[in-house]
Amino acid sequence: MPETKSLVKSKAEDHSFGECMGMLLPVRDALEVLNGKWKLPIIISLSFGNKRFRQISKDVVGITDKMLSKELKDLEMNQLVKRTIYDTFPPTVEYSITDHGRSLKRVINELKSWGTEHRRKLIGKRP
Repeated sequence: MPETKSLVKSKAEDHSFGECMGMLLPVRDALEVLNGKWKLPIIISLSFGNKRFRQISKDVVGITDKMLSKELKDLEMNQLVKRTIYDTFPPTVEYSITDHGRSLKRVINELKSWGTEHRRKLIGKRP
């Protein structure tokens, strides 16, 4: 009989492991795409409308031009941001959030709510 119990426990552990991995892998993928401290602020900036490089730079206080350029390329590669070049002299470049990027709205709103509550819990203030 002890052998049966260990088999049942093993299957339960396997099921638990599968559930855990089923949650961990997609979260890890999402964090890999949104890693760092700048990508979400850039996405938030663009969620308020199409912007040129300098406008994004002003919104995302503290980011260097080199870092902003790198992050915009990463976001474009992951289809969260679109870069449009207009045929003007000199050429005008504008960035916009894609539908895929807009799909992060619920995640961003949940992070905002959690961050507000966390701040309140730690320091007793709301932003």
